[in-house]
Order: sequence, then structure tokens, then C-alpha cells
Amino acid sequence: MKKYGKKYVEASKKVEKNNLYTPEEAIKLVNDTSVTKFDSTVEVAIKLNLDTKKADQQLRGSLVLPNGTGKTKRVLVIAKGAAAEAAKAAGADFVGEAEMIDKIEKENWFDYDVIVCTPDMMAQLGKLGKVLGPKGLMPNPKTGTVTMDTKKAVDDIKKGMIEYRTDSYGNIHSIIGKVSFDDKKLLENLKYIVSTIVKAKPTAVKGNYITNISISSTMGPGIKINQKSFDN
Repeated sequence: MKKYGKKYVEASKKVEKNNLYTPEEAIKLVNDTSVTKFDSTVEVAIKLNLDTKKADQQLRGSLVLPNGTGKTKRVLVIAKGAAAEAAKAAGADFVGEAEMIDKIEKENWFDYDVIVCTPDMMAQLGKLGKVLGPKGLMPNPKTGTVTMDTKKAVDDIKKGMIEYRTDSYGNIHSIIGKVSFDDKKLLENLKYIVSTIVKAKPTAVKGNYITNISISSTMGPGIKINQKSFDN
């Protein structure tokens, strides 16, 4: 049986296990139940009624949170010519061509959080799929990270773009901000994510789509939200 720390136990007493809170109530509670000394990350977990063994029921995409994530991501752009210059102007942390791919391969270099790649460079980068894939770093057109519009991609990532995808159980986990965000900003981010997931509902899914939504802070207890309280 898992043993929880004293702070977690005390925080958990503030949450009624069988209660489904409104989004507003849940946001207030996530602040009250934060147990860390640092600025905790606030995350949402959404359980979907999907059969992820079927390709048409696997969700994957990206979105830009209205109020960002509270974390600045380091962006590597693999491009050449005008696309490379646009990436530099947009504030990409690292920009290059084949030499960047060689650096990853030969030096095991991972001092970045996201890779953006132009389509013409993907064949070369694709050779590192076994290295980048498990780390979640391989660019993908569905998440806007394989594109010729490197400026938009870098801008979106710097503003707070996040990627989402279902795991094998049909769950989506995502950041919605930091405990230091005011309630309004966290609520806006939360509602935007839920709205995005609702709009991405596969046509093959029948019946209840979202079966559970909960939020929590780093190392804090989960707080269940009434999914019917979202206006979508």
C-alpha cells in the first residue's frame, strides 16, 4: 500500500472524494491543496471513451493555451534558407541543417524541449526516430512541428503551445499552468483544453465521450470535476 506524506494527507482532507466539483471550485481547491514549496505545475487528466486500438480513435494534436504554461520551452529548428532565417527571427533557441542532426546522433545532444522541422529535412531527421521517438521529440505534422511556416511554429511554442495525445487507456494528460497563475487564467486554460478535446471527438465514438476529468498540482491530490459543467 502506497504511503503518502503528511502534507499530502492533510491536503487530501480538503477534497471530498465522491464529489464532482465545478471547474471554478476545482481551481480554488487545486491552489489550496498545493503541497510543494516551489511553484507547482497544475495538470488536467481527461478520461475518454475511446478504443485506442483503432487508428481513427487515437487523438493527437496541439493547441496554444490562452495564458501559456508558465514555462518557456527551448526550440530547435531544423531548416535551411528562408525557413531557417524566419526561425531565427522568431526567437528559436537553435537553428541549423544536417549539422544539428549529426550533433544529436554523435553527441547525444538533447538541450531543447521541442524540435520543429521543415518537410524537406524530415527524411534526414527521420533516421533518428528510434532515438527521438521514445523521448517524445520527433516532429509530427499533426502537432504543427513539421511545417514550412517555422515562424508560426516557434511563435506558438513560445506562447505556450502544448501537444496532447491519448495513451493506450484513452487518457489525455496536459499542463494547464502553474499554481501562481490567478484563478481566471487557470480556468481559461482548463476550459480551452476541454473544448479542444470535445471538438476533436472522433465520429466513430458513440455515447458518453468524456467519462472523467480531474485536476491536480504537483504531488497534490486529484480533484474530480463534473464534466457536464463545461459549456461546449
